[in-house]
Amino acid sequence: MACRITELVLDVHDPELLARFWCEVLGYVELERADDGAIEIGPADAGFGGPQPTIVLSPTDEPKTGKLRLHIDVNPTDRDQDAELERLLAAGARRADVGQTGNESWHVLADPEGNEFCLLRRRVEPVPTP
Repeated sequence: MACRITELVLDVHDPELLARFWCEVLGYVELERADDGAIEIGPADAGFGGPQPTIVLSPTDEPKTGKLRLHIDVNPTDRDQDAELERLLAAGARRADVGQTGNESWHVLADPEGNEFCLLRRRVEPVPTP
C-alpha cells in the first residue's frame, strides 16, 4: 500500500488573504480554523481525505526567502490556458520570474504573498463530485 497526499501546508503571513485567493483559484471552501490561526481549505463536497488534497494555510512571522523548493501546479478545467491566466491575474496572482526562458508552455505566477505556482497548458477534467 502506498501513501497519498492528503494536505499541503503553506506557511503564510495572512491566512485570511491566502484562503480567499486559493479558494477562488481552486473552487475550494474553508473547512476548518485552528486555534493558532491556521485555515484549512478544500473541496466542499469531499473535505479532508477526499480525492484532492486540502491546503492548510499556517500563520508565520518568518519571511519568505528565495524561490520555493516545492510549488503547486494548476491546470485549467473549463477554459483554455490564456483565459485561465486572465482569471488568475484578476484574482490577485501576478507573473513571477524564477529564471524561465520565455519559451515554456507554462506560466509562472505568484499568489498575493509571493508564493510561486505554475499554470500549465493542458486542460484537465474537473474531479467528479460524489
